[in-house]
Amino acid sequence: MNKLIIIGNLTRDPELRTTPSGDSVCSFTVAVNRRTRRDAQNQPEADFFRVSAWRVLGENCAKYLAKGRKVFVSGPVSVRTYQAQDGSTRASLEVNAEDVEFLSSRNEDAAAGYSAPAAAPVPAAESPAAGFTAVETDELPF
Repeated sequence: MNKLIIIGNLTRDPELRTTPSGDSVCSFTVAVNRRTRRDAQNQPEADFFRVSAWRVLGENCAKYLAKGRKVFVSGPVSVRTYQAQDGSTRASLEVNAEDVEFLSSRNEDAAAGYSAPAAAPVPAAESPAAGFTAVETDELPF
């Protein structure tokens, strides 16, 4: 089984693209701090994961995520190697997101200029039992 679970912060705003076949794909990078290793300035080291979210999940990520937001991502991970401009070989960890949960609190979102879509107003109930029918326990089959 190949499934990675990470919690971290976006390092940049997500990018939404559309494939020639019409599928939406959203790409973003998540930085995950390491708990055990620290450098000389007592700063946590971080690992960076490239994430791809497809179709509706990707569209929602592009719509509601932004740089600095905290997210939970799970899905299979793969390693891609490439040649850097200086000629060295580098590796990139890439996650194909199956599940993305937005973890930033509303206070953090408001400070970042994010406003959630307005929810539809819920009509006030006339009484706590509105919409329910009283049933005598003698009528229950168990």
